[in-house]
Amino acid sequence: MVMNGEKAGTGAGVRAPGRAPERPPAPVGLRERKKRLTYQVVSDVAIAMFLERGFDKVSVAEVAAAADISKPTLFRYFPAKEDLVLHRFADHEDESARVVAARPPGEDPLDALRRHLLDGLDRHDPVTGLCDVPEVLAFHRLLYGTPSLVARMHAYQGRSEAALARALGGGLPERLAAGQIIAVLRILALENWRRIDAGESADRVHTGAVRAAEQAFVQLRTGLEPMPRG
Repeated sequence: MVMNGEKAGTGAGVRAPGRAPERPPAPVGLRERKKRLTYQVVSDVAIAMFLERGFDKVSVAEVAAAADISKPTLFRYFPAKEDLVLHRFADHEDESARVVAARPPGEDPLDALRRHLLDGLDRHDPVTGLCDVPEVLAFHRLLYGTPSLVARMHAYQGRSEAALARALGGGLPERLAAGQIIAVLRILALENWRRIDAGESADRVHTGAVRAAEQAFVQLRTGLEPMPRG
C-alpha cells in the first residue's frame, strides 16, 4: 500500500525531487520528422487491416507490402507485430512522469496526477477509456480482444511505471508508489471502456468515472484501508 510521506505535501509515500530549470524543446530535424511520419503511416495501414480482417489473420509481410516498405524495414521500426497497434500508446508511456515533472512548485505528485486524470475524463480522452467515438471503440475492441496485444501492452505499462518512478525520485518507495499508480490508471480506464463497450455513452459514464477516480486517489493516499460505504 502507499504510505504517507514523511513531510507534508509529498504524498504517495515519495519525496518531491528537485526540478532542473525547464528548457525549450529541441527543434526536430528533417530525418526525425520523416521517421515519425513513417511510424504513423505504417501503424495506420496496419491498424486498418487488423480492424478489417482481424489481428491474427494479417501477416507482417502483408502490412509491409501495403505500406510499400520491405519486411526488414518494418521490423526496424516495429520490433514486434503487436507494436504496430501499440505504437499509438507510445506518446503516453511517460505521460504520468511528465505530469509529475511539470507540476507547479509545491503541488503534491498525487494531486497533479489526479488533476490530470480528471481533465482527461472531462475531455473524453481515449487513454482514459471514456470515449465513445466509433473509431476509438473499434480500436479498443481490437486491443482488448486480442490476447497477444494485451500481453504486449504490459511491457508498455512497465516502461510507464519505470518513468514515473524516476520522476518521483527513483528509490524503492517511489517504485512501489509508481506501480500502484499505473495499475490504478489502467484499471480505471479498463472499467470505463467496459461500460461503454456494453452500450453506455461516454456522457452517461462520466459521473461514475469521476467518482471512481476520486475514490481511487483517496485509496492511493490512504493505502488499503477499507473504503467507507455510503
